[in-house]
Amino acid sequence: MLETQRLLLREMDDGDFDALRGILSDPRAMAHYPAPFDDDRVRRWIAWNRDNYARLGFGLWAVCLKDTGALIGDCGVTMQLIRGRRLPEIGYHIHPSHWRRGYAKEAAARCRDFLFEETDFDAAYCYMKHTNVASAATARAIGMQKVDEYADDVNGVTAVYAMSRAAWRALRAQAVR
Repeated sequence: MLETQRLLLREMDDGDFDALRGILSDPRAMAHYPAPFDDDRVRRWIAWNRDNYARLGFGLWAVCLKDTGALIGDCGVTMQLIRGRRLPEIGYHIHPSHWRRGYAKEAAARCRDFLFEETDFDAAYCYMKHTNVASAATARAIGMQKVDEYADDVNGVTAVYAMSRAAWRALRAQAVR
């Protein structure tokens, strides 16, 4: 379990189906995906993440409010194909009723720290459809910079943000001062 000031990030389980369906089937939350998820796709999402936990030791975690325990989204690290390479990507979905409160930034920053503290990866990535302004803002807010943009069959154009381990160390050192 990962913790922030306001959030707990924990492994998803089958009991999270209803809350995750409320997010992943919401047209606003999934506006930058090909389509909102149906029930089967939500079940496969949970199973995929549970498999990631077992195989990799990480995945997308359920994002829960500390004060109520309510599941408001998911956030974590998954291995994604970015320009033909499997890279560690920090992804996030927050229910629209909780947008604009800094939850995605808070959860993504904690996942960024997890990635650099608990793995040997030299960089963290976020990628998204180039029109996903909010997701790009979250990537920048956790210290990432845009490093690539390319045409693809899924997004039309994909934007890629990244942060190196060295940049993360510099950010941490600056925060200590």
